[in-house]
Amino acid sequence: MAVDLDLIRQMGQHMATTVPQAAALGFRFVSVDRARGVLEVPWREDLVGDPDTGVIAGGVVTSLLDHVCGLAVSAAADTVPFGTATLDLRIDYMRAAAPRAGVTAEAHCYKVTRSVAFVRAQAWDADASDLIATAQGAFVINRA
Repeated sequence: MAVDLDLIRQMGQHMATTVPQAAALGFRFVSVDRARGVLEVPWREDLVGDPDTGVIAGGVVTSLLDHVCGLAVSAAADTVPFGTATLDLRIDYMRAAAPRAGVTAEAHCYKVTRSVAFVRAQAWDADASDLIATAQGAFVINRA
C-alpha cells in the first residue's frame, strides 16, 4: 500500500515546526515525495558556530540531515504513523557552509525492511552541485 503523501506533507510540516529541536533551529519543510524529503534551515546569527566566519554551526547541519532522513523514512514506509529513531548516522563534511547562507538538505530512503530503513542524504547552501555534507544512515521502524 502506498503511503499518503498529503499525510506525509502534514507530518513534515509538523516535524519542522513542532518538534522542539527543529522548531528552535527554524527548520522549514520544503517538499516530500515517495521515499524522499527536503528540509531547509535559513541562516540566523544565533546558529553561527564561529562569529568570525558567519557560518552556520556543523551541529545544525547534522540535525538538519538527521531530520530530513527521518522525513524520507516516513515517506517510504507502507504505513503511517509509526515510530522511528536513528540507529546509525554517518556524516561526511566536505566544506563549511558559505558565510551568512542557509542550508538545504535532501534525503532518499532507498531500502525499507521489516524493522530498519536505510537512507542517504546531502546538504548544500547556494549550489546543490557543491555539497557541504553527505550522510548515510539506518533508522529503526516501530510499527506498534
